[in-house]
Amino acid sequence: MPDRLTSRQRAHLRSEAHGQDPLVHIGKEGRTDAVLEAVEEAFNTRELVTIRVLDNAPRPVREVAEAVADALEDVQVVRTIGGTALFYRPHPDDPEINLPAPGDQDS
Repeated sequence: MPDRLTSRQRAHLRSEAHGQDPLVHIGKEGRTDAVLEAVEEAFNTRELVTIRVLDNAPRPVREVAEAVADALEDVQVVRTIGGTALFYRPHPDDPEINLPAPGDQDS
């Protein structure tokens, strides 16, 4: 997996996740072991995971998203907007999402 996603890859992942409801909610406790376990569990069945950072969380959504991504292996933050963060981790054996190669142009 590349270290960073290109803007075209992020756009592709955003379109794949369009309409996906948050699977994990982070509140006043912030990023806890239980939150990390829930996100890890969600990655067992999907490659894109959306989380919701509630207003009473101790840190802003971007900081929480980076902390979650740093704590889990091969997880990248695709986007944060409002109180929502989108994460991506390809399935190690059988990825379902085919990312555009860096530099690919749509015809």
